[in-house]
Amino acid sequence: MLLDFARLGYLRWVLVAIGVLVCAYLVLPIVFIVALSFGTSRWLAFPPPGWTLKWYAEFFDSPQWLGSLWTSAQVATIVMVLSVLLGLLASFAIVRGRFRGRTVLRFLLLTPMVLPVIVLAVGLYGLLLRLGINGTLFGIVAAHLVIALPFSVIMISNSLIGFDRAIEDAAVVCGASPLQAKLKVTLPAIRLGIGGAAIFSFLASWDEVVLAIFMSSPLIQTFPVRIWTVLRQDLTPVIAAASSLLILLTTIILLAIVVVMQRRPR
Repeated sequence: MLLDFARLGYLRWVLVAIGVLVCAYLVLPIVFIVALSFGTSRWLAFPPPGWTLKWYAEFFDSPQWLGSLWTSAQVATIVMVLSVLLGLLASFAIVRGRFRGRTVLRFLLLTPMVLPVIVLAVGLYGLLLRLGINGTLFGIVAAHLVIALPFSVIMISNSLIGFDRAIEDAAVVCGASPLQAKLKVTLPAIRLGIGGAAIFSFLASWDEVVLAIFMSSPLIQTFPVRIWTVLRQDLTPVIAAASSLLILLTTIILLAIVVVMQRRPR
């Protein structure tokens, strides 16, 4: 028995060590990027010979960088709103609907998650080019909505499945209309699923680069596309500064999710 406990303790420390190594493998590249953004070298050189905030100042002085940042914020916000609205309607249809093909519809809505992004990008590029909206803000929003919508469908539909519909029926019996019951009872009850759908839809659009490369134009570029374009032309540390800001915003959003989840009522 003592030997079994000793083996279990040894196995636990082995698993902890493996977990630490995996975390280091994932986090170290991010640490290197942040360190490069403060380096005094004109090129991306590690370790940095010195430390400076020059590249951040150059970033905030550039209309091109700030313009692409604003474009990404616009696109991600619009995609978030549309994704939640369409995902909410689709989730009600999938969970509450009584029609043939519900399972097929669910699989079709989740297909963009399993398709290679490059295949999806080529197909959308051809479609939007034929519609004449490629290279426009609307075209980028339409493309990003395709990859953001599955997150909303998954999170909202799972929340609806876990919601006791008898509570909504009780509200109707007490005099509320079906619409009022959904607005005042069901939606507040699944607010965590809706909030999660909004956050992950925003991040799916904010960090996306492959689709945005196909949909962008010289006049309209998202923030990740701007990073990719400059990286192909010059290895300036401004790229590291821009990447660090992108990482910072994503980290803040994820930390906000953790805080909200920890403070929610059980």
